[in-house]
Amino acid sequence: MTASAALAGITALLHLGTTSRPLPLAGRPLPKPPGMLTAASVGSGHPRWSPASGGELARAENRADPTLFTPEELQQLQRKFGVHGEQPALAQLFTEGLDDLAPLRSHTLGRLAQLRPAVLEASRRRRLNPMLVAAILFDEMQHAKPGKDEPIAAHSGLFRDHGPAQLSISELVHQGLLKPDSPPEEVDQAINRLLDPHQSVELLAGQLDRLRRLMGFPSRSGLNVSGDPRDAKITATLAYLHNGKLDYPIRILRYMQDPEIHAIIYGTQERPLSALI
Repeated sequence: MTASAALAGITALLHLGTTSRPLPLAGRPLPKPPGMLTAASVGSGHPRWSPASGGELARAENRADPTLFTPEELQQLQRKFGVHGEQPALAQLFTEGLDDLAPLRSHTLGRLAQLRPAVLEASRRRRLNPMLVAAILFDEMQHAKPGKDEPIAAHSGLFRDHGPAQLSISELVHQGLLKPDSPPEEVDQAINRLLDPHQSVELLAGQLDRLRRLMGFPSRSGLNVSGDPRDAKITATLAYLHNGKLDYPIRILRYMQDPEIHAIIYGTQERPLSALI
């Protein structure tokens, strides 16, 4: 083979390499929007974001997905309320696994149906979205440790949260219903109050209303979650503040779209169509 022929062959190979088709989109990693913090990037101790770049893109995606929080939003919430990142991956898998247990789900839906009048009444008086209250109750009842709400266990001091809404004594203090230095007998009465299902619903509504006011959200906000991006964001924020874990709002907004939960609260299984949730 002559030198000119070899050179021509190399040139042809180079040309072939430059004209070959790129990998399909599904086989290439997609860039992560900068300036955005998601449930998948919090909790490991090493949040991933670009603090200054892509601000407009981050804000646009934040509006599209109410469960996304910017680093600035998270810093504000952590400083003011002490919220955390997401649950460990194993805990999330366990939580999701419980949702696949049909008998447990059926039992939880039955408990929620019994609380329907209390949910509607408390939501009406507090001007809250009843689906938010119902979704939180469903989640807390579905994933509560078995037996922890038995009176003996509740008064043992082993558990911090009680009742269907899984609220603590501190919430009664925040709502002005219990003094911080209350004697033991009053604390016992407060625990019994948390264990009472109907009072638990009322206290949950009071908590959400309290958090809404602390955040400066307008009254009656969060009612139009399916049609108003701002209401969807307010709802996700209130869910986050209730539980304190970053992956929690995703579950709550999903439960708010659950047709069976919707049927319990509104008497219909029509799924609300929404691009927000």
